[in-house]
Parts: sequence; structure tokens; C-alpha cells
Amino acid sequence: MDECSPCPKDSYHSENTSPGVASSTTSVHVTALDGIVNVNSLFTVAVFVGLSLTTPNQRSLENRISCDAGIDMAKNLLVFEVVSFSFFLFSSLVAQGLKLAINLLNSKDVDDAFRARINLKVLRFGMMGSAIGSVMGCVFLMLSMVNVIQIRLGLLSCGSKSTVHAVTALVLLVSSALLVYISTAFYAFLH
Repeated sequence: MDECSPCPKDSYHSENTSPGVASSTTSVHVTALDGIVNVNSLFTVAVFVGLSLTTPNQRSLENRISCDAGIDMAKNLLVFEVVSFSFFLFSSLVAQGLKLAINLLNSKDVDDAFRARINLKVLRFGMMGSAIGSVMGCVFLMLSMVNVIQIRLGLLSCGSKSTVHAVTALVLLVSSALLVYISTAFYAFLH
């Protein structure tokens, strides 16, 4: 007799779904989680590039000593990079954990004693937590990139056109992309 026959189906499937629908739904979840992990990996590379730029007493390309960033800017860069990396790592680990649970749930071996049961609410909140981790990682990565721009091109307070244009483009494009990402993730969470 199957061990799962007395188990309530709503503990790991939504109500009124057939097994075929549930497996295609979990396939979509696994694909979404794969995407989160892959994007976080790319952003992690950017974190380490930023970390390589945290050298003290670096001159900017503005050629004015008053436009050179101080040691505080390098410290902020390092802090933002570490916090960003922490959020990306959190997000990736949550996504990988959810993928593991889904893969165990969909295991084809019926004699498997370690078959996982995943609650859809846990899955949704886990995916939302992973998405929030990615968003926060992007925010801190953007802040660190603003510091990189100021270290390399000169402080924003100097009014360097290169610095202002680079920071403006970065903030507008990343903020717009994050707004779209947050909106679609929130929509998916509610529906």
C-alpha cells in the first residue's frame, strides 16, 4: 500500500489539480528557481569585480585632487559588496533548497522513504524570499557600483559630467528593471 494514501493532497498540491497539472506546475517552479540561481551567479561575478577595485588612495580620471574619493568611499564600497554578496547567496541557497524539495517530491521511485512533501504556501513564500534576496542584492550592488563610478571617474559632488551621466544611467535602468521584476514577482505571488 502506498504510504501517501492517507496524506492530504493539499499538503503538496493545490486543490483541484490533476497529477499532470501539478508536475507541469512544479516544472515551471524549477525553471524559475534555475533562473534565479543563474542570474545570482552572474551578479556575484560583478561583486568580485567591485571588490577588486577597493584599493586605497586611488586617483580618479578627473585629474583634480578634490574629486578623488577618500578612504570612506572605498570602505562603503567594500561593505556594499559584502552585503550584496550575502543577499545573492541567501537567495541562491533558498532557491536551491526549494529545487531540492521539488525534485525529491517528483521522484519516480515509489519505494523511496525520503519522498518530500512541499506545502504550496512554503513554496510560494520561499520563492518570494528568494526574489526579495535577489532584489536586495541588486540594490546593494547598484549602490556599490555608484561608489565604483565615483572612485574611478570622480565624486558626484565635483559635478563631473561623466560621473553624473554614468550614475544617472545606472540608477534609472536598474531601478526600472527592479520595478518590473518586483511587479511581476508580486503578480505571480498573488495569482
